[in-house]
Amino acid sequence: MPTEFKNRDIISITDLSKSDILHILKVAEDLKKKPRPDLLKGNIMASCFFENSTRTRLSFETAMLRLGGNVTGFSNADVTSIKKGETLYDTIKIIGQYVDVIALRHPLEGAAKLASEATDKPIINGGDGANQHPTQTLLDLFTIRECQKKLTDLKIALVGDLKYGRTVHSLAQALVHFGVRLYLIAPNVLQMPNHILDTLKLSGIKFSMHENMESIINKVDIIYMTRIQEERFTDKIEYERLKDSFILKTEHLKKVQNSMRIMHPLPRVNEISPDVDKTKHAYYFEQAKNGLFVRQAILGLLLGKLN
Repeated sequence: MPTEFKNRDIISITDLSKSDILHILKVAEDLKKKPRPDLLKGNIMASCFFENSTRTRLSFETAMLRLGGNVTGFSNADVTSIKKGETLYDTIKIIGQYVDVIALRHPLEGAAKLASEATDKPIINGGDGANQHPTQTLLDLFTIRECQKKLTDLKIALVGDLKYGRTVHSLAQALVHFGVRLYLIAPNVLQMPNHILDTLKLSGIKFSMHENMESIINKVDIIYMTRIQEERFTDKIEYERLKDSFILKTEHLKKVQNSMRIMHPLPRVNEISPDVDKTKHAYYFEQAKNGLFVRQAILGLLLGKLN
């Protein structure tokens, strides 16, 4: 059985058990089928985005609004008292006195954990640096199950920036529950961090590391593309050298499995050619849409309106 969700923080995907994950996915599935427009009437969410975002911020805010709740917050830290020297701890402590739940994105690893220590209101980590992005992982799992009809015994390729990509860090950690086979495709300098590899080994997950996707793509059920993240690089020359390491084109799809689907946390830059959008394998826009239902489920559960 899943643990009690009311007033919990969601900081890392590792905070959630397999039963927790499956319960959130089931609630999200129910909300996708049957909207609940008055579920969170009278509740307020703070949308606190200290780092740029489109999908995560807007889907959190839309999720709250479509459940009948209200939203306050900011999308630019320059308009807050952080600019005057206020600490993140103090900022969140104050915001927590105004609202019922806080969705937070911050460029520093560990920021969400610090925020959770400043308030007794639920903190939902919308991404902290290159560390974690648990709600993205939940919508990724929801999407994988939706398009493959299962989560177990799948072959999944993670492609691109596996070193700095918080989405693939969280996803790899969550997939240990489901007995998948992973292909980690990245330039050597952008391969998956050792602590994630250690988790996969300890969990008995089979994985292999590769520097090209051509030899793998025909084997997999899901290919999960990621962009090379310019904002994480201190050396811009290195970024320029690596930024176009992997570009998925329609010519790569000639012999893939009929049921293979392409996912991407977005935004994309050059790593998926626009003509791929027209193929039956493209599923990244549906993936982004699913963020709405998963985040509705999380908000409803943490505020004690769903169980």
